[in-house]
Amino acid sequence: MRMNEIDHLIQTLKKRLKAQGMTYRDLARTLKLSEASVKRQFASRRFSLDRIVEMANLLGYTLAELTQEAEAAGRRPRALSEAQEKEIVSDVKLLLVAVCVLNQWAIKDIVERYQLTEADCIQKLVRLDRLKVITLLPGNRVRLNVTRDFDWLPKGPIRVYFRKQGLGDFLGGSFEGDNETLAFSHAMLTDSAISKIRTEIRRLRHRFAELHEESLTAPLAKRTGMGMLLALRGWEIEAFTKLRRRGD
Repeated sequence: MRMNEIDHLIQTLKKRLKAQGMTYRDLARTLKLSEASVKRQFASRRFSLDRIVEMANLLGYTLAELTQEAEAAGRRPRALSEAQEKEIVSDVKLLLVAVCVLNQWAIKDIVERYQLTEADCIQKLVRLDRLKVITLLPGNRVRLNVTRDFDWLPKGPIRVYFRKQGLGDFLGGSFEGDNETLAFSHAMLTDSAISKIRTEIRRLRHRFAELHEESLTAPLAKRTGMGMLLALRGWEIEAFTKLRRRGD
């Protein structure tokens, strides 16, 4: 393997360990090695083929499946096409299953929470596999075919759907709960200041995605679905605009 291929394989192993909540200590205990030895092997990227097969099997993968995931990691899309989004949003149950699997829910979790049967979920997963959003593996396991910072198209069908169906509901909350915050500010900014605040918003959104990734290792019962709305545009309240002098 070339160095970048090895790097992708090691990163995939790390990601799979994290997704299953396994630490280097857990892995070392299973492999009958010291934790220091496991850390050293990951740092040096020196594994025998037998060792890689052993770790892949421990994580529920064949070597071929793990290699395929590693190869796909470097070419996963950050967004879907408009046609893909249009098909997903045409079926609310398909959209629900898509959102759940992107958040790494298992089928049993979806069935417990929503009015879908296991057969319903598998049917939707097959459609998502055909759309190349996921790869459906043996045992109805799922491999995501999108990047960690995946997002819906800015003006695509799914964003339009959530804007029409969910934005009013989201903003209609009281925002008085322990884990809720509503912050609204108004200011008059220069072009330079606007550019700086847009940069800060991108950083916050990136951090939000990082925390989401970190939280995926926790059991579903320990996670709460959270929505964060970041909006910035030139704006004046309509009542003030009506009082402007003509020509302004």
